[in-house]
Amino acid sequence: MRQLSVETREGMLDKYHNKYRVKSTRLGSWDYSSFRHYFMTICARDQSNYFGRVIGGIVELSVMGKITQVCWKNIPMHFPYVVLNEFVVMPNHVHGIIVINANNKFGPQSKNLGSIIRGFKIGVKKWATMNNIGFQWQAGFYEHIIRNEKSLQDMRQYIIENPWKWEFDLENPDVMGDFLGQEIRY
Repeated sequence: MRQLSVETREGMLDKYHNKYRVKSTRLGSWDYSSFRHYFMTICARDQSNYFGRVIGGIVELSVMGKITQVCWKNIPMHFPYVVLNEFVVMPNHVHGIIVINANNKFGPQSKNLGSIIRGFKIGVKKWATMNNIGFQWQAGFYEHIIRNEKSLQDMRQYIIENPWKWEFDLENPDVMGDFLGQEIRY
């Protein structure tokens, strides 16, 4: 039972069983196992550039980035009802479109979008652990339910253009460092 919410610098936290946890951004009325395209953003903890770098709009993946890419491409092997659409592994996050290609009627924690992303994250983390890399994912992930063809095309375009916009992206720790170092005038 939810008892209270607390505003923090990180956002809203819920208190559940006397422990704080991040409030879900999921749409409460939506069945995340239903047929639909979903746009995803999954971030490394602390915006750390584990996955590579961007030079001239081209992503140069590190070994960790290449493993992340392989794990993403292998999602349909573990979840056969999933079809992958456009995706990109950026230096500290992954953008992708996942299509759940069947109406599944399973339990709330299996065969849904959350279990797909959890499996992907576990695969990458397991490889990092086995190779003594202190990698961590940011808790949770961002998702957007794609509801029409225009939105699908917009999300595909966003993913394709993301490497070209990296030098201005607030997910890029170098941009935030540049921004924080500048004098702000009103």
